[in-house]
Amino acid sequence: MPRVEDGLTLAQAMRDEVLAALLAPAKELSRDEPEVAANIGVQIEHMGLDTWSISVRRRIRDAVAKLEPKCIIESGAGIGHLTAWLFDHFSAGNHPDTFQIVEEGNRFAVILTRLCERYSDSPSRIIVGRPSTLVAETRAWNLSGGEIGDAPIGPEADCIIVHAPLATLSEEISALLSMLSPNGVLFTVEPTPPVGEREDSDPEVVGFNSWMELIRTTNETHHLAFSPLFGGTIVAWLARQD
Repeated sequence: MPRVEDGLTLAQAMRDEVLAALLAPAKELSRDEPEVAANIGVQIEHMGLDTWSISVRRRIRDAVAKLEPKCIIESGAGIGHLTAWLFDHFSAGNHPDTFQIVEEGNRFAVILTRLCERYSDSPSRIIVGRPSTLVAETRAWNLSGGEIGDAPIGPEADCIIVHAPLATLSEEISALLSMLSPNGVLFTVEPTPPVGEREDSDPEVVGFNSWMELIRTTNETHHLAFSPLFGGTIVAWLARQD
């Protein structure tokens, strides 16, 4: 059972209070960026890639440390900026049984592979594919009896982290919410609304409207929490059980 603070489990806590506890800072953990993550940050700057702020990455690391998940899915990992923070934490112990790192294309597979090899003590698996497609394929695999090969993605995860562009963010989250274990938590960062004159058919306008609809509909099935930080607001989901 994931731990939210010393002596307190999800079964013992009020579920609507759990997310607030998870998203509070873990003051006992280092505030400094791990060396490997810092080096990846330099690569990201040179490559012109986007990344979450250090405040967001640190706080998600803190939340994962409190959850102590056995199975993690990180979707849209890029070249592993947040991944390196998590690996650094796991290297001190309490690593998950399964850490699935999902990236849509092969572009960053070599970099992610080297990162996994560097932290080989933490079991990890790189999966190339679009998350929503992988989830659909996993459902089909389960329906077939799961007798041939391995599931494209799975099993149920205690922690899911979703990075995705605004145009596809709500679709990916909707798919991956179905992969959460009963006490699992999904994390993402709230998208920035599109600005300027935009057509209603603009992918980012459609994406933001889908995001607002996702928040509305999942509020009926999940507890949600928003944690504003410097450089972004973390959003977290935990399934209701009432």
